[in-house]
Amino acid sequence: MTRNVNRIIGLILALLATGYLLLSYQLPTYDYIPIDADVVPKALGWLLLVLSVVLFFSKDQDSEEQKAKRYVAKKDVKAMAGVFGITLIYIMLLEVIGFIVMTSLFVFFCSLFLGYRQHVVNAIVSISFPIFIYSIFVFLLNINLPQGILPL
Repeated sequence: MTRNVNRIIGLILALLATGYLLLSYQLPTYDYIPIDADVVPKALGWLLLVLSVVLFFSKDQDSEEQKAKRYVAKKDVKAMAGVFGITLIYIMLLEVIGFIVMTSLFVFFCSLFLGYRQHVVNAIVSISFPIFIYSIFVFLLNINLPQGILPL
């Protein structure tokens, strides 16, 4: 077995898909619903598993050019780690603080961290986007999002 990147990533993704499928098959089912809430997670899990098997068996060999393309600069790694950290904070505080406030803060600070310096435009988008999305989900789709500290 040649050790190329596609085989390693395919194996990792297959393990991830298997764990994801095991968890998605534990979701509760409801009797009178034709398409249940577990359909999308199961479909995505099976799709990931099939695509990981295809990736594992693909005939791509590593060349020096491909290895050079995979190089990630230290600055980019720091940027990805920062966005990952901001995302973790967003996930942890979403239920407590609420969708509108946390999404506004997330969009603003993530854009600021990534180098966007037009603060007025950033603030307008950071506030209007979550309100728009919240309105669609709550008023049109009747799906409740965490309201948190706002009395909506």
